[in-house]
Amino acid sequence: MKSTSDVAGDQLRTIVERIENLEGEIKELTEAKKEVYLEAKGNGFDVKTLREVIRVRKQDQKQRDELETLLDIYLQAIKGPSSVLKAA
Repeated sequence: MKSTSDVAGDQLRTIVERIENLEGEIKELTEAKKEVYLEAKGNGFDVKTLREVIRVRKQDQKQRDELETLLDIYLQAIKGPSSVLKAA
């Protein structure tokens, strides 16, 4: 019959091994992602812009619309007074 410490040790060992396996999978996926970005760059795509597209696509449509609206408002606010000052 196993003692309580043996059972806890077995559970802990299993958890640690699962985490280690997941860390290995994450490392492999990270490397695969790097390769895809390198492929995109090799095909002439701008990686920085590609990352931004991926970031934006993660947002739901309402968040995207709100962000785009605020961005337009801010750009117009910056553009407005500056245009008057430059013309003068």
